[in-house]
Amino acid sequence: MVAGKGWCVWLTGLPGSGKTSIAKKLCEMLENKGVYAQILSSDYLRKIVTPEPKYTEEEREIVYRSLVFAAKLLTDNGINVIIDATGNRRKYRKLARELISKFIEAYIRCPLEVCVERETKRTDEYAPKNIYKRAFSGESKTVPGVGVPYEAPESPEVIVDSDKLSVEECAREVLVAIQKLIHM
Repeated sequence: MVAGKGWCVWLTGLPGSGKTSIAKKLCEMLENKGVYAQILSSDYLRKIVTPEPKYTEEEREIVYRSLVFAAKLLTDNGINVIIDATGNRRKYRKLARELISKFIEAYIRCPLEVCVERETKRTDEYAPKNIYKRAFSGESKTVPGVGVPYEAPESPEVIVDSDKLSVEECAREVLVAIQKLIHM
């Protein structure tokens, strides 16, 4: 028997804004408080759902709906979720808000030029490499913020400026928002 529903926080922002680093640090901070959370990464999910991604609008729709569905199943079964995903369209995050009762949108705000610089140093196993380089050369027309829109949240529960704060400070700000939601 599940004691109660889990919560979900969606870390959204441009590629290279720091979502993955913040998600990992947040997970660590939660564990130190005895709270377990599962990170759902769109980069990892994409490798399963679309192993040779084209990043079309239709494909993104499938990936993000799958991500939201997985988060809903987990939270319905008492598992807390951290979504680590750009989610470039508001409609993806809106769907999560509609389906998940305890939901937080965390906007990881970062200027494009900083994201571009960070992306050149990316080491994540599942993250696509050199996306901005390919976007600016014209090789890729599907990079959020360059070739396709990134629709920033209109009223997120928390905004962190990852170009001004450390990963730990960003994670702490998101943790405060979670604590307000669930009265931790």
